[in-house]
Amino acid sequence: MAALVQVAWTFSLKFLDLKKLQHADWTSLTALKENFFLLLPLLGYIVFGLLNSYFLSVAMKSIAASTAIAVWLGMAVIGIKIADMVFFKDRLQGGHIFFVMLIIAGVVGLKMSSR
Repeated sequence: MAALVQVAWTFSLKFLDLKKLQHADWTSLTALKENFFLLLPLLGYIVFGLLNSYFLSVAMKSIAASTAIAVWLGMAVIGIKIADMVFFKDRLQGGHIFFVMLIIAGVVGLKMSSR
């Protein structure tokens, strides 16, 4: 779950535009409606960041911290790659497949050796 939230947090950072937030007119209710979509990535950054920390801390209570971090980051990288391919039409190359398989093998190996 933490890796999935990490993927969402990463993409909220991708769409966060602090310059537009600074220069937006926030003085009226109609401006708030118009600028609502500027706030979504910032809200995502905050909410997903808090959820990310919570789920990672829950995982670290039952497994070693190093294993939890490695699994979390490995799964997050795979999730980000899949999201890039699905939503942003990023191409999947042979090298990508090989290294994603290495990440999966590492995650499985860590999980199996931590029992």
